[in-house]
Amino acid sequence: MKAKLLLATTLALPLLGAAPAGPNWVGTVAQGPNGAYVMGNPKAKVRLVEYISYTCGHCAHFTEEAKLPLKRDYVAKGLVAVEFRNAVRDQFDMTAALAARCGGAAKFFGNSEALMAAQEQWLGRAQGFIDANGPRLQKMAPSEGFKAIARGVGIDAIMRARGVTAAQLDACLINRPNQDRIVALTNEAWQQSKINGTPAFKVNGTLLGGAGSWAVVEPAIKAALGVG
Repeated sequence: MKAKLLLATTLALPLLGAAPAGPNWVGTVAQGPNGAYVMGNPKAKVRLVEYISYTCGHCAHFTEEAKLPLKRDYVAKGLVAVEFRNAVRDQFDMTAALAARCGGAAKFFGNSEALMAAQEQWLGRAQGFIDANGPRLQKMAPSEGFKAIARGVGIDAIMRARGVTAAQLDACLINRPNQDRIVALTNEAWQQSKINGTPAFKVNGTLLGGAGSWAVVEPAIKAALGVG
């Protein structure tokens, strides 16, 4: 009986002594003082700033190619925090930027990825919408224009699929504080940081050169982390 008890206790020891899994930092998202959303460990060794335009095809491509390895290999482990800064180029971009903020921090990155994934569809309707509604759009107040664009190109359908009602989306599109935050981020991108285009990136405050691709960004992250 004693032998059996000893064996059972010995077998239990590895389970009792197993180290708990570390936190997955992907779920940690907060809004910074500048109005940008940040995903990841606030004390991460590396801060990756992404300057993104929702009407930029290269931005959509980067989002698609980088989202899995960036989250899995760097953000989840607490090594990198990602800060998303708007660099708005036009009123369609502004409409998408406002829509992405529906639901606040918890929904922001998922909303952004959904809008980027469907970019070809909704942006493909933009020129036809302008051709048919240009004069009417020019007479609208900006907030009313954002609502018309969202319905006209299908951004509203993308957000409904994300659980956002029409009324909630309208409220997001006319949210003046968010409009002001996005404008301020845009001005910082183009006028202060003087990015040459989107996507653009900073790693720990240093603006990266070269094409905006994961093949450029990941080596810069590794260098900042001190790994090969």
